[in-house]
This record gives sequence, C-alpha cells and structure tokens, in this order.
Amino acid sequence: MTPYILSLIAFGALVLLTAWLPMLLKNAPLSLPIVCVGIGAVAFALPHDWGGLLRLDDNLTVVEHVTELLVIISLMGAGLKLDRPVGWRAWRVTWRLLGIAMPLGILCFMLLGEALLGVGWAAAALLAAALAPTDPVLASDVQVGPPNSGEEAESRFALTSEAGLNDALAFPFVYAALGIAVFTEAGEPWFGRWVLVDVIWRLSAGLAVGLAVGKALAWLLFHIPQRAQISRTGDGFVALGITLVAYGLAELAHGYGFLAVFVAAVAVRAAERDHEYHRRLHEFSEQLERLFMMALLVGFGGALTGGGLLEALTWGGVAFALAAVFVVRPLTAWVGLAGTGLPADERAVIAFYGIRGVGSVYYLSFGLGNGLFPAPGEVWATMAFVILLSILLHGVTVTPAMQALERRREPAGDDGG
Repeated sequence: MTPYILSLIAFGALVLLTAWLPMLLKNAPLSLPIVCVGIGAVAFALPHDWGGLLRLDDNLTVVEHVTELLVIISLMGAGLKLDRPVGWRAWRVTWRLLGIAMPLGILCFMLLGEALLGVGWAAAALLAAALAPTDPVLASDVQVGPPNSGEEAESRFALTSEAGLNDALAFPFVYAALGIAVFTEAGEPWFGRWVLVDVIWRLSAGLAVGLAVGKALAWLLFHIPQRAQISRTGDGFVALGITLVAYGLAELAHGYGFLAVFVAAVAVRAAERDHEYHRRLHEFSEQLERLFMMALLVGFGGALTGGGLLEALTWGGVAFALAAVFVVRPLTAWVGLAGTGLPADERAVIAFYGIRGVGSVYYLSFGLGNGLFPAPGEVWATMAFVILLSILLHGVTVTPAMQALERRREPAGDDGG
C-alpha cells in the first residue's frame, strides 16, 4: 500500500473523528485537544524513521504558516460569535486583562525565563511574548456560544474577547525580543523604531484595515440591493474569504493581520447583529478550525514522541511551566480583575483558564525564524511542556468547572426573570 493511499485513509479518519469526537466528549471530563495529542503521540511513537519531518525547529517556515492559518480562522470565528457591542464599560473586563494582566504576565515570564532557564534576556523575552496570548483555538470550551445563542456569561465573554485581541497584542513584544537580540549581537539601537513602527504603526494599520474590510464586506453582505447581497447565498465559506482578505491587506500595509481579522469579524457582526447569516459564517469557521486543530494537534503529539520535542527540557523548564500555569496567569489575571465587581468564583475561572496553545507555537516559530537566539531547543521544549500541561490540566477540568459556575448563576438568573 502506497504512502499516498495511507495518507488518504488517515485524513479521512481524521475528518470523521472531527465530526464524531466533540459529540462523544461533550459532557466528559476530557477535551478534544487531549485526544488529538494522544493519537499523535501513540501513532508517531511506532518504530519508523520520520527523518526531520516532526522536528519543529527544522521546519520553522512550515510551522509558522500552518499555525498562522489556524489562528486567523479561529479569530474570525471568535469575532463573529460575540453578541456584545464593543464599548468601554461593556468590555471592561477584557480591557483589564489586556492592559494589566497581559503586560504583568510577560514581565513575570521574562524574569522566570532568565532565572530558571538562563538563556539570556532576548530568548527569555521571546518565550514570554510567545506565551503571552491566551489561545482562541484550544479554548472553545470556555468561550461564548454561537451568534445569538444567549451563551455569553461574563467569564465566557471575557475569555473569548481576550483571546481574540491578545493574539495581536503579543506581536509588539515579539518584535521587542527581536530588537533585544539584535542589540545583544551587534549593539544596534532598537527601542525608538520599535515604538514608532512595531507598536504605533503596525497596531494602527491592523485596526484601520480590519475596520475598513469589515465595513466594506458588511455592506456587500447586507446593505447593497437585496438580489446582490452575498448573505442570500447562504454560503458559510464567505467567512474564509473575509479572513484571508483582511489578513492579507493588513500584512501588505505592514500592520498586524491577527488584529485586522478579529476587528473585521467584529465589524461584520456589528453591521447586522441579529442576522441569521452570522450563524452560518460562524459554523463554517468553527468546522474548518476544528479540522485544522485536530490535524495540528496530532502533529504536536507526534513531535513530542517522534520528533524529540521535549528532549532538551530541563528541570528549570519544568519549574517554569508549573509556575506559568499555576502561578503567573492566575495571579496576574486576578490582580488585573481587581475592582471589577466580579464574583470571586467567576474571577477565579477567568484567571485560571488562560489556555496556551497554537498562538504560542506561531510566535515562537516566527521569532526563531527571524532572529538569532541561544538555546532554541530548550526554549522549544519549555514552551511545548507549558502547552502540554495546559492542554491536560485545562482540558480535564474545564467542563466540570464551567458547569459548576453556570449552575451557581442559574438561580440568580431565574429570580431576575
């Protein structure tokens, strides 16, 4: 049997599992990402010469582009399913997580990286920036429901909107790490250019392109003469077109494409907030995201066992990962949410479920592909262990935790009705 035929069978099985497993695992204390990583780990642990196929550090460009595509598809889905209009008060928890918790987390990650790993400030800064964003791909169990489903508790909204925006806001810190690496190597100044270009220009361009694309495509979807409205087709794959156009134009403008995609999705949703077509767009994005996610996590599991991804892991890396998951994210988010008036249990859920995943892989592959950093193997291993720990811990606990939180809220909701 040829490898091509085997590949077809494996892909077909993956597609079938993509449809079947979410239903099977819906109320189980086990998540789809855990199963995918397990499948990959077992399959690629079988005796075979995989060559360099499963070594992430040997395939940085491929890893970067595959994870990039999955993240932008996920960002489109996240933006489309937010029912709540953007506002300072309505999104106050999100702004706290982005403006306080995220910078504090990056600082803590960087200090821990230098203290526990000893890889130098540039590599520590890159690892910190890569771990800064919570993941929109692996966090579906803690996110809001489909458009207009009414499943938008404060904790779910906060974690969805945070993941939608902090994937873009991590980018300036990645460029800062690259600047520190250049300064360390050649003594070239970087801070001024970083502020003007990587912070001000790239953020502004991403925001502007996202708004422009979102508003323009919303007009084509809903507001031109009815017989020409794209929404009348009922085609969900239009979401992919919006995603790629917004991302591509933002990158051409040297802006942050991640930001442009999320903003475009929010702008499209705002144009006709209650239109049923948003559900169709979201359903397509969600299905495509789930398929890509399963394939990527099977590959991640394979990289763990067949690619030696954890070979360079040290006890310092283990300590870093434990601190990242159990201390840094919960503590910095708890501090960031101080004074919001959220109940303690809801605040604890938001603080604890800062899931790390695909976005971190993208940022690390981007950084290592564009700069020279010491001990890349140790940095990869440490980040992979953080992601693995996050997938296992959050995946096992998220369903009972969210169900318990929502049961506590039901009596208050019923009384208010």
